Amino acid sequence: MTSLSRRALLVAVSAALLVGCGGHGPPSAADPRPGSATATARSGGSPAGPPSGSPSGMKPVRALGRSVPVGLRIPAIGVDTPLMRLGLASGGAVQVPPIAPHDLAGWYRYSPTPGQKGPSVILGHVTVGAYGDGVFRHLARLRRGDRIVVRLENGRSAVFTAGEVRTVAKADFPADAVYGDVDRPELRLVTCGGPRSGTGYRDNVIVFAALTSASP
Repeated sequence: MTSLSRRALLVAVSAALLVGCGGHGPPSAADPRPGSATATARSGGSPAGPPSGSPSGMKPVRALGRSVPVGLRIPAIGVDTPLMRLGLASGGAVQVPPIAPHDLAGWYRYSPTPGQKGPSVILGHVTVGAYGDGVFRHLARLRRGDRIVVRLENGRSAVFTAGEVRTVAKADFPADAVYGDVDRPELRLVTCGGPRSGTGYRDNVIVFAALTSASP
């Protein structure tokens, strides 16, 4: 990933802090605090760790070529959704999926495509205002070893295994851990969680996952 791309990803922390926070109105903006990565995030190494639930000593999975993601399936929590593409809003924050009755998750298009080396980032809502539950309403229930399947535009699927599922206060959002460079194909799923605060939520839920296989 180029340094320019990495800077764009770190700017995107503002969206990671507010995404999925729609209550009975639009999500409210939060302080992006790009220097607020937690001590855990700064300790080095990949936050996902070894692909959880995989056999010990499993060989690393070769990175895939670039192909835009078009769908996401997480059997353990009943997610099966098309993916929209998200860019940057006029203020420099990442776009978030619209508050709509048929809620979709979205892939941040300035991150690697799922299966490429680096952290591919997918954002979704936990609630969508008056429309009720969002696509990532049960994201915090994911556990180590759960499968995450991303359908790609070229007909292949990138299969990830969930590692750490982390709930963090928005003020302590681990920007480097979510958006920073890693040396293998990984996936980040981000939504809101924790106690309600006004029309939003106090925390973020972040799933760190690593590529473990791919369909032909």
